[in-house]
Amino acid sequence: MPALIDQSGFAELFIKDHPLLDVRAPGEFKHGAFPNAINLPLLNDEQRKTVGIKYKQSGQQAAIATGEQLIHAEEKRARLRAWQSFLETHPNALLYCFRGGLRSEIVQQWLTENGISIARIEGGYKALRRFLLDTLEEVANTGDFIIVAGKTGSGKTHLINQLHNSVDLEGCAHHRGSAFGRRSRAQPSQINFENSLAIGFLKLDFKRLKKLFLEDESRTIGSLSIPKNLHAAMGNSPLVVIEQSVEFRVETILHDYIISNYQDYRQCSPEHAEELFADSLLSSLDKIQRRLGGENTVQLRNIMNDALAATDEESANELHRSWIRQLLESYYDPMYEYQLSKKIHRVLFRGDRDEFLAWAAGIDDQ
Repeated sequence: MPALIDQSGFAELFIKDHPLLDVRAPGEFKHGAFPNAINLPLLNDEQRKTVGIKYKQSGQQAAIATGEQLIHAEEKRARLRAWQSFLETHPNALLYCFRGGLRSEIVQQWLTENGISIARIEGGYKALRRFLLDTLEEVANTGDFIIVAGKTGSGKTHLINQLHNSVDLEGCAHHRGSAFGRRSRAQPSQINFENSLAIGFLKLDFKRLKKLFLEDESRTIGSLSIPKNLHAAMGNSPLVVIEQSVEFRVETILHDYIISNYQDYRQCSPEHAEELFADSLLSSLDKIQRRLGGENTVQLRNIMNDALAATDEESANELHRSWIRQLLESYYDPMYEYQLSKKIHRVLFRGDRDEFLAWAAGIDDQ
């Protein structure tokens, strides 16, 4: 392996989930990172700040000297042990700092002095991030999309994940895409969301595909935003409309938003699962109360509270089905039908989930 990995190797790096050793400070890593990277910093946040000030005041050599003073002998040994342990389990890992410069060069030198070889990434995090942003631009400009639409609860995300030529936008955003879409774990940062999207397209080998399937989404998914050019391209693409019965959709929502979500809370915080789940559900209702109106909101909240207080699963689920059906018929379905009426000219296909999967399978043969 060459000592320096340039941009020609970036795509393969992400496609194959190549392990990455990120030696930036923890604050930098928290702001934006890659899913296949682990953060074992050379400098902590305070040390980085001090070295940065010295660099601006007195130049590189003074900054290096300051860094050496800040990292005492025992701290250096601890850093080396952490890097060595990581590289023992990931011997093909690649190294980077922010710009692929001083910090990663120092780490590479220290490791070399201890008999450990590791290649650096040319341009560091900044170059990798730029590559992924350019990938998203290329996808937006050249991708041939088909957008999967349908009423709430039609199981669009499940269908997306059954296709080999699709990217799950909601999965990357860790959010189910509606007022009730919040999940037990926090959403990623905007940067990490964009990185995951780009990597998803790279893994598809999007340049070779005739069609790319994406779910119909508003620009925002929870607190995150689909990149502007990508969303604009989606808005000009043909639609397929998944048509399922109300009964089917109620059961899908019951499973995805109630049963599955509650299980997630139990895994993440078993002692407070009921309280956290109830708060999430009721606060989601609050987000749309202005559009629902006071009377409808009170009625739905009462049913929700009864469901949350029910002592057996069967009774709870039946109550959940009741408010889900009411919310679909009085709020989500009319809103969806209005929105679809404005883009009916883009509809390429309509059918239930099985009909759609059969139709989508034939796309590759066209």
